[in-house]
Amino acid sequence: MENDKKSYPLNQLYFYLTEGCNLKCRHCWVAPKYQAPGTPAPGLDVQLFRSIIEQAKPLGLSGVKFTGGEPLMHPDIFELLEVVRSEELRLTVETNGVLCTPELAVALKGASQNTFVSVSLDGADAATHEWVRGVTGSYEAALQGIRNLVNAGFRPQVIMTIMQRNKGQMEAVVRLAEQLGAGSVKFNLLQPTERGLAMHAAMETLTIEELVELGKWVEKTLSSSTELRLIYSHPMAFRPLSKMFGDHGEGCGLCGILGILGVLADGSYALCGIGESVPELVFGHASRDSLDKVWKESSVLEDLRQGFPDKLEGICTDCLFKGICLGNCVAQNYYSTKTLWASYWYCEEAKKAGLFPETRLKPKVSREGVAPE
Repeated sequence: MENDKKSYPLNQLYFYLTEGCNLKCRHCWVAPKYQAPGTPAPGLDVQLFRSIIEQAKPLGLSGVKFTGGEPLMHPDIFELLEVVRSEELRLTVETNGVLCTPELAVALKGASQNTFVSVSLDGADAATHEWVRGVTGSYEAALQGIRNLVNAGFRPQVIMTIMQRNKGQMEAVVRLAEQLGAGSVKFNLLQPTERGLAMHAAMETLTIEELVELGKWVEKTLSSSTELRLIYSHPMAFRPLSKMFGDHGEGCGLCGILGILGVLADGSYALCGIGESVPELVFGHASRDSLDKVWKESSVLEDLRQGFPDKLEGICTDCLFKGICLGNCVAQNYYSTKTLWASYWYCEEAKKAGLFPETRLKPKVSREGVAPE
């Protein structure tokens, strides 16, 4: 019955503010069009943004994320920040830092009492970073953007996506982050999505053996060498308990899929940015569809709410963390397999290589119906 359905608050909206980007990142998972300097960047209409926020507040909205493309390219970014401030929302911003002027850094700081900004930095030198990002001068611009954020009172997060080209610079990036005044460093896995798919095919990414070992090194060795918080974005089953819970943990490690909705630059509602390349994960448009109806009646969202975690497949069926991990990234899993219930590629590759932690699996007596010898 309808009244028996569990109610889920809409905690956060992910706004993919612009259709374009000022960089040409070779690993980007949403692959926006390149916008040269001085070229107008199509973006979300400000009035539509206001309307979406107004509709979302009664559903439980407490925070928004600005991402992209490059969110700071939005021609009305200051006006959008003022809306966030007036609505007293938490704000998270993911940026490449290139356009983060001192004025914009101050505006970001003033937009919310709890603004969190992360800046992508994929190498400890210009040659490496710009090989990844595809635009000359983007390294020094990103560093200056970080400095502007620090001067405005932030301790921003530095995000590094690891690959063959830059894996040897992970410690150097941590040292650079320390010098700049950052608060944390996050090492992202390179996803086999859109441009990243070509990098996986070209073997420019790391093997599962390398990824698992790097995770152990970051958690046990590199973390102990710095006061910065280090996050390695492998799935929960591979993390030590100290990195999941407690005062110095990383939370549950989820993208919070059951409490989040994406809004694309054209005003479409989607699971997240994956809607740019997977049209069946677009649920409607803000100019014509009620957000209340989209949030409560979308068949995909309802399937996820009713199916998690029991319908999860592959290694998830045996993983002790499936109830809180929920497959790690539904968008990536669906992109690769066209099913909402697929397990994460990292976990499946680790299983095939014999690297999935046995202590994170159900006992064999439960999995196979026989007691271990």
